[in-house]
Amino acid sequence: MKGLKFVMTGILFGIVMSKSEAISWYLIQEMFRFQSFHMYGLMGTAVTLGALAVFLIKKFQLRDVQGEPIQFQPKEKGITRYLAGGIIFGLGWALVGSCPGPLFVNLGHGYWAILVAIAGGLLGTYFYGVVRDRLPH
Repeated sequence: MKGLKFVMTGILFGIVMSKSEAISWYLIQEMFRFQSFHMYGLMGTAVTLGALAVFLIKKFQLRDVQGEPIQFQPKEKGITRYLAGGIIFGLGWALVGSCPGPLFVNLGHGYWAILVAIAGGLLGTYFYGVVRDRLPH
């Protein structure tokens, strides 16, 4: 019963992703070819709402469901790590035609071929865990 709120949030996330067409391979490819504004509009809206939410959390010193204050940790400086990570993430996104969240929404829609991308993502995550200590962070 404890996990029900997470399941419901996942279902809501899937519905929003599906209805906004953020799971469409065609729209994602159009975005990477600079042929459509649809995905940029979706991401811009998400970033704007996220920034507004963080601003409001900080301004009103909101607390989480356990009553603990929500704190934001400062990020490390340095562009190299973000540039490298962004390039790897972007290449994977462009090749697969989906970012990690919509992978599972596509699976829910019955696109079984997406299991190859999910397996690749899980393998990549495992591989990162294996070599993490040897990478510059």
